[in-house]
Amino acid sequence: MSSADSSQAHATEAYDVVVVGAGFAGMYMLHRLRGLGFSARVFEQGGGVGGTWYWNRYPGARCDVESMQYSYSFSEELQQEWDWSERYAPQPEILKYANHVADRFDLRRDIQFNTRVDRAVFDTRSNSWSVTTSDGKTVNAKFVVLATGCLSNARKPDIRGLENFEGPVYHTGNWPHEPVDFTGLRVGLIGTGSSGIQSAPVIAEQASHLTVFQRTANFSIPARNAELTEEERNAFRKNYPEIRRFAREVARNGIYAVQPDRGALDDDADARRAKYESRWERGGLTFMYVYNNLGLDRTANDTAADFVRGKIAEIVRNPDTAKLLQPDSHPIGTKRICVDTDYFATFNRPNVALVDIRSNPIEEISANAVRVAGTDHEVDALVLATGFDAMTGSVAKIDIRGRDGQTLNQKWAEGPKTYLGLMSAGFPNLFIITGPGSPSVLSNMIVSIEQHVDWIADCLVHMRKHGLAAMEAGREAEDKWVAHVNEIAHGTLYPQANSWYMGANIPGKPRIFMPYIGGVGVYRQICNDVARKGYDGFVMERAEQPEAAAAAS
Repeated sequence: MSSADSSQAHATEAYDVVVVGAGFAGMYMLHRLRGLGFSARVFEQGGGVGGTWYWNRYPGARCDVESMQYSYSFSEELQQEWDWSERYAPQPEILKYANHVADRFDLRRDIQFNTRVDRAVFDTRSNSWSVTTSDGKTVNAKFVVLATGCLSNARKPDIRGLENFEGPVYHTGNWPHEPVDFTGLRVGLIGTGSSGIQSAPVIAEQASHLTVFQRTANFSIPARNAELTEEERNAFRKNYPEIRRFAREVARNGIYAVQPDRGALDDDADARRAKYESRWERGGLTFMYVYNNLGLDRTANDTAADFVRGKIAEIVRNPDTAKLLQPDSHPIGTKRICVDTDYFATFNRPNVALVDIRSNPIEEISANAVRVAGTDHEVDALVLATGFDAMTGSVAKIDIRGRDGQTLNQKWAEGPKTYLGLMSAGFPNLFIITGPGSPSVLSNMIVSIEQHVDWIADCLVHMRKHGLAAMEAGREAEDKWVAHVNEIAHGTLYPQANSWYMGANIPGKPRIFMPYIGGVGVYRQICNDVARKGYDGFVMERAEQPEAAAAAS
């Protein structure tokens, strides 16, 4: 495995590995490849590193995993030297961290920015990929690694008349890089997922009026964000070995937290409420850790959902508005639970209104208004918080052709099929980081990213050591894994929600539960066992030995 001779002026550039995307996955993949002596080139559509944190710059954007845990663990020096300022890092700080990593490890020299990968075609004769980019260039690579991210393909809604709106239109997933000032403007916010819930309070403080158009009410827990003290940072740093071990091997979602030892119905109502109150005051995603059966038992889940609905009723003064904000269409936690700062209290402001578009969908958008149930809600600017084509959308934008010219989109037409979320049968030497069929978005993403990158890196070393030219998922192993992922999912409450986990936010997208819900520790052990057994379930092809062939003739 070696690069093409750069002295050949007209030769096609060749690398051992092409990596698509320079977010946290692509950057770490590049770092590992370099350390192992592989030549690599990263192509990044954006103008800088950071992935989702490069694009998602909307007001109030911040991570829902605590910053001391939403960070790389591969470098002890890095995790000891970086100072996170808040419990939940805001987007500008996460992007600053990503840029620090790129600079500290000198990654930029192997990254080509403002370059989209349009096409990748596998050549069965050479067991290599021909990769065409948006600048018209084609490069060759033995391997392609898709580090395209799970939440990086912003979904623009199909609303009649949207193109006729005369004011500015912003999408939370593709926000301008220059500041946006809503002062004095009437703003319409469409969507109440995580980005809508985070941005509404900030926009409401600027705008003369904010109208929130809600199709589905969502459960949200207060973040209780605060500045981190030096003592808190140091305590975390000293305990990093145990925190990282626990996140990788014990926690189902890769987050270090106290694990529940009982079900919700094992406590009486008073004890149960006291525990919910304690977690509500603590804030954050760990609210769902109060009991161990909230994702499995609907009766248990109802106790948590009712508690949160009660909190919404306490916070929001208008009973009709409070009722609309109380989720009733899905069990709590079956859509990614949101973490907010004063979201529900925002609806107590005199300049904020909530419009229900579940019972009365948006009819059309005119030059200066959003029409619902025959009423025009006049707005000067629109914010589309309408989410992403999650898990598969960024991959689907690339024309990927494997064996016999089959495209990955054709193969995944009825839902994504992978083995371990890492590879798809018929597409040799093509790896996916945190793809469908892996814990991915159900976990602390950086924990899952590091595990996938390390597994792929070890696999490439194995192939180099044993003279293997091609590797792909076996179809039988893939079918069994897809069945297993769905079997595990349907043993939980998750499929009861029309969530982006199921692809339900994209019209026409197949309804299949995409991430692996068995837990990051269990999944890591499965991946390790597969590798230990000689990459059981994968099909390997040995490289031809031209010297031996010549001798034989």
